[in-house]
Amino acid sequence: MTFTSKFSAAFLLGCFSLIIAANSLCAADTPLYLDPAQPVEVRVADLLQQMTLDEKIGQMVQADLDCVTNPADIETYGFGSMLSGGNSKPAGENNLGNWLKTMCTIQSWALKTRLKIPLIYGIDAVHGHNDVIGTTIFPHHIGMGATHNPKLVQEADHITALEVAGTGIRWAFAPCVAVAQNERWGRTYESYGQDPKLVSEMAVASIKGFQGNSLSAQPDSVLACAKHFIGDGGTQNGKDQGNTVCDEATLRKLFLPPYKAAIKAGVGSIMISYSSWNGQKMHGNQYLLTDVLKGELGFKGFLVSDWAAIDQLSPDYKADVETSINAGLDMIMIPNGPGTTNNYVEFISDLKSLVAEGKVSPDRIDDAVSRILRIKFQMGLFENPWTDPSLTAQIGSPEHRQVARECVQQSLVLLKNRRHTLPFSKNLKHLVVVGEAADDLGKQCGGWTINWQGEGQLTRGATILQAIRNAVSVGTDVTFSPDGDNITNADAVIAVVGEPPYAEFKGDRTNLDLSADGVALIAKAKASGARVATILLSGRPLILGPALDSSDAFIAAWLPGTEGEGIADILFGDVKPTGKLPREWPRSNEHLSVGDKSEKPLFPFGFGLTD
Repeated sequence: MTFTSKFSAAFLLGCFSLIIAANSLCAADTPLYLDPAQPVEVRVADLLQQMTLDEKIGQMVQADLDCVTNPADIETYGFGSMLSGGNSKPAGENNLGNWLKTMCTIQSWALKTRLKIPLIYGIDAVHGHNDVIGTTIFPHHIGMGATHNPKLVQEADHITALEVAGTGIRWAFAPCVAVAQNERWGRTYESYGQDPKLVSEMAVASIKGFQGNSLSAQPDSVLACAKHFIGDGGTQNGKDQGNTVCDEATLRKLFLPPYKAAIKAGVGSIMISYSSWNGQKMHGNQYLLTDVLKGELGFKGFLVSDWAAIDQLSPDYKADVETSINAGLDMIMIPNGPGTTNNYVEFISDLKSLVAEGKVSPDRIDDAVSRILRIKFQMGLFENPWTDPSLTAQIGSPEHRQVARECVQQSLVLLKNRRHTLPFSKNLKHLVVVGEAADDLGKQCGGWTINWQGEGQLTRGATILQAIRNAVSVGTDVTFSPDGDNITNADAVIAVVGEPPYAEFKGDRTNLDLSADGVALIAKAKASGARVATILLSGRPLILGPALDSSDAFIAAWLPGTEGEGIADILFGDVKPTGKLPREWPRSNEHLSVGDKSEKPLFPFGFGLTD
């Protein structure tokens, strides 16, 4: 039986009685930790000294929604956190009502615990609140990097925070601050770019967008999470969860700056990478996690593992728990429930045994729990763990979508514009649009959209084809040909090509040639004799080959999200293109090797035409 199906509407009314009860508790015999007038550190110390070892370890658990088949486990084990992984959703239809009901139910169980410690829920809101149908989906990080506009990134992630908080969730696993070096990596689109300075600027802007100028009790302040520490963008051959091979000086110069900037900006959480540095898994690297992050850089928030990532340390799960906690992990993301291996009950039992055996110190437990509680107090979760309905009403609003449209406009990089092919007139007699991707919102949004890998007509928004039809005059005939066949009497052709949606390791590729189908589609458009503008939807630069030569104009549109109108705005001249490449564009597959300077890039970092 699924999680939310266990609850009746009558039970959910109990959420409101719990609010009343919580207010009553605060009114009489209020312990220090429940007094918001007390300093945060006083509240942390007071609560910590009242907690049993079981209650402390419970705070270090982050369980996935799908693995908690018995909701009473939230109270029994006192989870500090829960999350929705890429494919983890409330039961039933994916809509705001089900999300709100589920979050209320989860928090209600958390507040049944002896000390009434609220739970913090996390989600991969990496380009908008992208798990929920009807929200505003922004361009992925690579597109936002192409804007070179930190203020716009901050505005976009503030809107994301509003929409996340509007569903009762207060923790976003964003921004990704990887400094991606090799486009073969399937997560290249989750990186703002190849330059540490650019990534650092965008990371700070994103954190301010999510958390505000400081993490606070404001209902729209959502905990940000800088990820994935460290070197995930520099693995050999761009392999996901691979090995970054470099000396410490290079690691510090290339990959550490965004984390320094994030900590200075007050980021409250950092997620650790699956990857290794010189053969050592990051989840077991005490030097980097404790000595560097917590010691040298003074990080005061908490460290969370990636999805079942500690399981990769060794075949012995108990040893993995020992290694990761002693390395400095404070919260462990556990996607497995009772009845499976390496589940949250097993984690709790193992960690409790490790403390009894003297292999994990009580001080290490107290440090981890103090960090988690500190964030919860700073966020005001003890005073107000519930959803602000005024935020829910803003989800997917026209105002939010307008900002996303501006993000699309500024993210597009015009790579070629022969004889000023663009902008097209809105009064063309016959405009032909070719390529299935032109009318596919899934390809337009990419991975991490509604589901983990992203695919299909996933949510509400305007496809490129719809946006073009809405932009042209009533006298313009717009013909759509998915396969590009039978193009006749066209004044201009718009070809939309690119990659299928993907996420994480499923997007790793050794050959980044534009698909043969894409090249053939553009060739058909060129053979028509009409002017051809090509739009590339991709999570990274691709090797273009003859496709660039066959195009009169060429736009790198990245993965723009739901607001296809932003592309039409550039095509028809309502807005001038301003996007600049956030990474150099390789000329060949051989050029993709990190450090290969045998040939110049096709386009350098920062390139982008304006007319």
